[in-house]
Amino acid sequence: MIVTVTPNPSIDRTVEIDRLERGGLIRAHEATSEAAGKGLNVSRALHGQGQDTLAVLPVARESAATYLALLADEVPTALVSVLGSVRVNISLVEPDGTVTKVNEPGPMLDTSGMEAILAAVASTPPARWIVGCGSLPPGAPTDFYARLATFGSADRRVAVDSSGEALLRAAGAGVALVKPNASELAGIAGRPLATLGEAVDAACELVGRGVGAALVSLGSDGALYVDAGGAVSHAEAAIEDAVNAVGAGDALLAGFLASGADSAALPEAIAWSVAAVRSPVSRMRDVTRADRDSVVVHARVDRDRRLRR
Repeated sequence: MIVTVTPNPSIDRTVEIDRLERGGLIRAHEATSEAAGKGLNVSRALHGQGQDTLAVLPVARESAATYLALLADEVPTALVSVLGSVRVNISLVEPDGTVTKVNEPGPMLDTSGMEAILAAVASTPPARWIVGCGSLPPGAPTDFYARLATFGSADRRVAVDSSGEALLRAAGAGVALVKPNASELAGIAGRPLATLGEAVDAACELVGRGVGAALVSLGSDGALYVDAGGAVSHAEAAIEDAVNAVGAGDALLAGFLASGADSAALPEAIAWSVAAVRSPVSRMRDVTRADRDSVVVHARVDRDRRLRR
């Protein structure tokens, strides 16, 4: 069992337009909405591949009916009632693939709401992993994921996919795994990361804060794995038929956890990410042999390789 925790879920609204014009009237061709959140996306990927998972989700009372209707029992959930209304994230999609995103901050999470989420996590069935994912809502203390780390044990490890101070606090609390992307890793390091070697160094610094391992998603440059034992691995997949990058990092994390969460799991994790970007919708299709065959595991890390933006 893998339990995911999403403290700031959302309704993701995708609007297709001809062209974004500041100050003008824009008429949409099509608009769709779905229940979303990074932890929920990880659970979706796991559930779709036959893995046992449970998504712990706060449900804002003012919009609970709408959110639950969109969720439609898609994955097993443990729901926590909190005050306010769920945030709505809007993606404006132009015909050439340009996406402009507007993300709301989310409802205020007071102390009682935070304690209710942590209590829900404490009452979940025995799990191999507890995975905290995404941004924190307004009012949530930056040590939320650090407090999640207290649920870790020899049989139940804790992973965090977040950014900034929340991720740093979790790292200092000794979580087993963190999963930043390249931008988030650069933000934590306090410097731009232009090469693969610089990304490795920044990941090693993060692990040096007390983390067991770091899984870094690098977009079209693949992914990097670094652990406290000194292991460093880099793998990638060059594909020409990517149609949807949304959720690729969440699929990477899901595949990594499902496959053993060590350096040997990196190729399968990338195959899950490939399946996600080849899926025309946010729900990842089944991972195929073609997805796995596209993965290249490098025998050595090319430290001088320039990272693509």
